[in-house]
Amino acid sequence: VQLQAFGGGLVQAGGSLRLSCAASGRTFSIYAMGWFRQAPGKEREFVAAMSANGANTYYSDSVRGRFTISRDIAKNTLYLEMNGLKPEDTAVYYCAQSRYSRYSDNVADLVRLASNYPDWGLGTLVTVSS
Repeated sequence: VQLQAFGGGLVQAGGSLRLSCAASGRTFSIYAMGWFRQAPGKEREFVAAMSANGANTYYSDSVRGRFTISRDIAKNTLYLEMNGLKPEDTAVYYCAQSRYSRYSDNVADLVRLASNYPDWGLGTLVTVSS
């Protein structure tokens, strides 16, 4: 699968952005998908994920209540709506496809680990100014 994240940019603190992730195939309804980010000098960290059946969403504590993950299967697109942005949200954001299909159980902890995502797209830079 080929993934491409886009929609990043420069925004003031308190502002909003919506990131999109386009996939080359019908992957969103088959595998759990996630968003990760990597700030300069820091390790890649989990942001949000959605189960393959779309019934469950998962968020890191730092973004819960501000970010929303969603998808449009017809458009083969995954979204990350980001509101109330803070300077500490500045990072390159990546979308990724996990190894967990709709038949996988108990993925709540598993989808938070970058090592469980074999397929990654190119990232998009989000810069939040104070």
